[in-house]
Formats: sequence, C-alpha cells, structure tokens
Amino acid sequence: MTTPPAADDAHHAHDAGPPVAVVERRLHPVTPLRRAWAPVAVVIGWAVHDPDQAQRQLTRLTTTTLLIALAVVVPAAALYGFLSWWFTHYAVTDTELRIRTGLVFRRTAHIRLERVQAVDVTQPLLARVAGVAKLRLDVIGAGKKDELAFLGEREARALRAELLARAAGFTPETARELGEAPTHELLRTPPRHLALSLVLTGATWGSLAAALVVPPVLWLATHSVWTVLASALPLLGTAGATSVGRFVAEYDWTVSESPDGLRIDHGLLDRTHETVPPGRVQTVRIVEPLLWRRRGWVRVELDVAGSANSVLAPVAPRELAEAVVARVLPGVVVPSAERAAGSWADPWADPWARPPRRAGWCVPVWWRGHGLSVTDTVFAARRGLLRRRLELVPHAKVQSVRLTQGPWQRLWRLADVHVDTGADKTVTARLRDAREAAELLRAQAERSRTGRRTARPDRWMA
Repeated sequence: MTTPPAADDAHHAHDAGPPVAVVERRLHPVTPLRRAWAPVAVVIGWAVHDPDQAQRQLTRLTTTTLLIALAVVVPAAALYGFLSWWFTHYAVTDTELRIRTGLVFRRTAHIRLERVQAVDVTQPLLARVAGVAKLRLDVIGAGKKDELAFLGEREARALRAELLARAAGFTPETARELGEAPTHELLRTPPRHLALSLVLTGATWGSLAAALVVPPVLWLATHSVWTVLASALPLLGTAGATSVGRFVAEYDWTVSESPDGLRIDHGLLDRTHETVPPGRVQTVRIVEPLLWRRRGWVRVELDVAGSANSVLAPVAPRELAEAVVARVLPGVVVPSAERAAGSWADPWADPWARPPRRAGWCVPVWWRGHGLSVTDTVFAARRGLLRRRLELVPHAKVQSVRLTQGPWQRLWRLADVHVDTGADKTVTARLRDAREAAELLRAQAERSRTGRRTARPDRWMA
C-alpha cells in the first residue's frame, strides 16, 4: 500500500517534533556604561571640529544654564545607553549567529557559521578591570568585523568555543559539551627578546638618525630654536611611540595549538586572544632584518583570507619559527636559508635558484637577494639582501598564475612570475630566465589544480 504524500509529510513532521525555540541573550549589564558615551562623544566631536564656535557658546552659558544642561545631558546619555543595551540581543541557532540591534532603526545580522573565519576575544584595559570581554568575528565576504561588546569573560570564551565547534559541524548539544578546546603552548616571546628586537629594528634606528641629523641642519639654515624643536620632537616621538606601541601590543606573545586552530594571546594593557583558522592560511612570510641575523631571530607574518590576523610571531629563533610554520602549513618544509652547493646549470637542483647573472643589468647588486624554490607542497620566493623576506604559498592556495615581462626584461630574456592567493596577495618570483618562467607558469598551474584536489577541507577541527 502506497502512503499518500500528505500523510508521509505529516509522518516526518511528527518525527521531527516541534521546532526548537531560539533563545535570545543580552550583553553584559556593564555595556550601557560604554554606550552612554555616544551622545557625549557627539558633543566632544563638535567641539573639536569647531573649537572657536564651541568656546563662544560656552562663554555665553551661565552657571545655572550649564547645570541645567548637565542635568539633561547626563540622564539622556544614561537612558540612551540603557535602551540600546535593552534592544540588543544575540542568539546562536543550528546554522547562524543572529545579532539584533537598533533603538530606532532595527538591524539584524545573520552570520552563517560555516563562513566564520576567526573568532577573537579582546579585553581593553578597563574591560579587564570590569571582568568583561569583546567577541569579534571575521566572516568571509564581510568588509568589517561583527562584534559583541561586552560579554562576561567566561561567557565570551564559552561562546567562542561553541561557535567554533558548530562551525566544525558538531550538533548544538555536542558543541556545548565540548567547551573550550585544550591548548598546548608552542612559542612564547620573552619581554626582553621583544624589547631588544625593537631596538635592533632598522626603522627605529632610522627615526633616531633623522632626529639627530635633521635638527642640526635646520639650525644651521634658520638659527631658530622653535624650528629645531618643531622638527626634533615629532621625530623623537615617532621613534619612541612606534617602538613602545609595538612592545605594548606584542607583550607576552604566546602561540598555542588546539583542535580548533592556533591560539595567539598577547597584549600588556589591552589583552587579545586570537585564533588562526586551520587550513585557511594563504601565505606565510618569514622576515629577517639585518641586525637580527647574528642572534638567529626572524619575524613570522601570515595572510588569512577574510581575516585581520597578520602576525604569527613578532620575534623568535628561526628553528622554533619554522616549527610553528609547519603547524600552520601541515606537510610544508621551509627551504633552507642558504643555497646549497651545486651547479647553476640545473635551476631546480638546489634549494634556492637565483636569477641568471644577466639579471644584474635590470636590478644591479640587489638581484642576488632574489631566489626561488618549488617543492611538492609549496611555492617559495625570497628577496632582499639587508632585510630578507621569504614568502611561502601552498600550491592548494594558489588562485591564479601570471607572467609579466617589461621591455628591458625582454631585452635580457627575463620575466617575473606572479602567484595570486585568496587573500588578495601576490607572491612574485622576480628576474627568472624567460624560458624557465614559461615552464614554471605551466607547471605551477598544474600543481595548483593537483593541490586543490588533495588538500584537506578548510573546516574547523577537521
């Protein structure tokens, strides 16, 4: 006997049971204090934009009028903060994170969990004192980060763990049971190494040199103390602010491994907890400044499609940095920093193949800093003599390959090969032999197709 379609649909509906109600939650009660500053910020912004008009209006106010204005503005700001908090809700469904905001104009953001690129927990200084945190999400295709500010610190960590587990495909019940994934520390940057690395950075010495050279030159030209101070103070301030700012932001930099990716914790005043998505790193750069080489230090940067995370390690020994890179790019071995002994006849016989000697007619001296290495898993390009930069792109992450050749390069039978990634970044192998570049173009296109077929899925906890 055949079951009628209507009866069959009713049978499945009965088995599925009633739909699960979506539970909406509010932000932490301290949030209104943050949002109450919005009206005050408008007044401050107007005063900064037109200080003369603001001063004239302020001088016209009597003490009574000023007290009345404060009696109106302060309660209005408090009411605005409370209402904006009251009308903000968020909920996690089986497929999305839903954020509903708006006091006058309603806005509902539907964030698909499978498009979540990274989930970070940040704690500004005052938030750390209050025991709250901000949850920020990088979403594929979104121009800016969505955020939930503020949540209780434990609630923020639990929500991050739940979002990552659901993005990995776990059921809601299992995601809540998993909780925050355990971590294993891979790298920690000591504060003294970070401070010394900033001192040995060329940009710091360049700013200090400019601060020492420019003022005497201006004094000889103008004999004006004010001109000298007006130039020296900003230069000294720039050198100090850049170094101090990086030290504060990168203090206690820790990289840990967990099933949902690499965890990065850093910050002296504002504490940040970031997650590097597994399998979604497009490019890794190993930067080696000249003054760091004696100590064997490098800086590791990365490009993640749709994510703002750009630093993996601010300073680390090269061996330890390469071990962390192997965790980010499984199966990838970083080519040796130095060129192995061998013949120049076969450009692929050595770990690094330099451009032919005639490249010196296009780029004098500096052509020696360029190099190329192609393995079964990665396309690697090197450039720079003083500040070396090694860029690694897994074949599976290559979106397109291009060959360019200017008129001067055509004269010397040279060409550049560009590899484009999903993070809108390009890695270039410069000054290659024209025939070698044409062969590399065809071979790299085939490697990319093969790499995408055999690559691991870009999923959390995969």
